[in-house]
Amino acid sequence: MNLTANSDKFVFDQEIIAQVVGAGFRIAEIAVPTRYFAEASSASFVASTVYGLRILAVLFWYTLHRRGLRRSRRFDSLRARYTRLPS
Repeated sequence: MNLTANSDKFVFDQEIIAQVVGAGFRIAEIAVPTRYFAEASSASFVASTVYGLRILAVLFWYTLHRRGLRRSRRFDSLRARYTRLPS
């Protein structure tokens, strides 16, 4: 996975998930006990909206990549990257 191409913002986790799916790995969920409190959830409506739009953008670019309409090295797995090398 090309982790250096990922964002430095909150959307990086969605980029990693797209890269994992693109590489053909399986995803599993591991439960982690969590406690939420008011001070930990201070994202404004605008910040939450921007985050949601950035997630939609990642999905849009990944879909174009997956369908071959616009390739992006961000979503290429190492396996895919090296199988395209000239022999």
